[in-house]
This record gives sequence, C-alpha cells and structure tokens, in this order.
Amino acid sequence: MATVVADMSMSLDGYVAGPGDDVNQVFEWIMTGDTTLTTDSPGLSFQTDEANAEIWRRAIDDAGAVITGRRTFDLAGGWGGMHPMGAPVFILTHNPPDGFENAPFTFVTDGIESAVEQARSAAGDKVVGIGGASAAQQALNEGLLDAVRVSLVPYLLGDGVPFFANLEGPPVRLSKPEVTEAGEITHLYFRLR
Repeated sequence: MATVVADMSMSLDGYVAGPGDDVNQVFEWIMTGDTTLTTDSPGLSFQTDEANAEIWRRAIDDAGAVITGRRTFDLAGGWGGMHPMGAPVFILTHNPPDGFENAPFTFVTDGIESAVEQARSAAGDKVVGIGGASAAQQALNEGLLDAVRVSLVPYLLGDGVPFFANLEGPPVRLSKPEVTEAGEITHLYFRLR
C-alpha cells in the first residue's frame, strides 16, 4: 500500500510561503545551483546543487501520486498542464476549473478521504505526496498521513502560510527524524506514531 507523506519546503519558523504567497525563499534551494533538473512539466526546470538534485531525483522515482489543493494549483498556473513530478495529480476543490479536461489531473470534490483513496489506488506501493498546507492539514486531521517530509530552508519569514496550523487534537507524536543534509538545506523525514 502507498505511503502518504506531507512534503513541503519550509522556513525555520514554519512557513511554506511568505507574505503574499511568496515562495522564493522556501524554494530557493531548487532555483539556484549548477545542476539542472528537468521535469515532466513543459518548459519547467530547476537549478540546484548535486546533493539536492539527488534528493529531488529520489522523490521523483518514489512518487506514485500527488495530492494538492486548488489554491496551490491556481498559484502554480496548473503547472502548464503537467505537474513537475510526472505522477497522477489529485486536486482538492469545490469547483473544478475549465480547460483542463485533457490534462492528467483529477479534480476531487468530495474531500480529502476520497483524494487519498484515489491517490493510493493510483500510486500502488509508491509514495502519495501531499503538497500544500491546507491539504496536509486536512490529511493529518483525518488520520490519513503516514509521514511528514520537510526540506528546511535557512530563513525566518516571520509571516505567511504555516505548514501546520488549524490542527484538531494536537499534540501529534512523530518519530525521531531521518536527517539528510544537502548544501544549505536540511531534509527531515518523520513517521507518525
């Protein structure tokens, strides 16, 4: 069965985007460097260092499906019709957009449980990655997460979009982290207990 992982880049003070949805600092690690990472999204590539490129390549290889919210989808401009991970994408929304009938997206209108069920089915024994703070929070609140992966960036943003807010029933107990340092980034992987 697929492992469901909330996976985001985050500032040290817990934000996955700064004020005004600015993601420049949290994604700086895949925007600068001498190693080019191509994606399945037309015209979208990233620049990073070789250590972080290896982290990215493993994430791509492990990805069986992606879940995100409509807000993230809209902010990303629908990734030009193809998500960078190249896996089936399930987008939580109340109102599916027009113009994406032929894109490899499934717009899920009946909640996070349905999105996780559909994504797990599509992913097989690979990883279902949940991107987007709201989708991750919903999955955690419903007991649907198996793990949390954080790419911790060396910034304090002070405000913005928190990775985990609006939690119902904290505290949530996590395992000792698996830690991978790559360049200036610390990648942390926690299993939920």
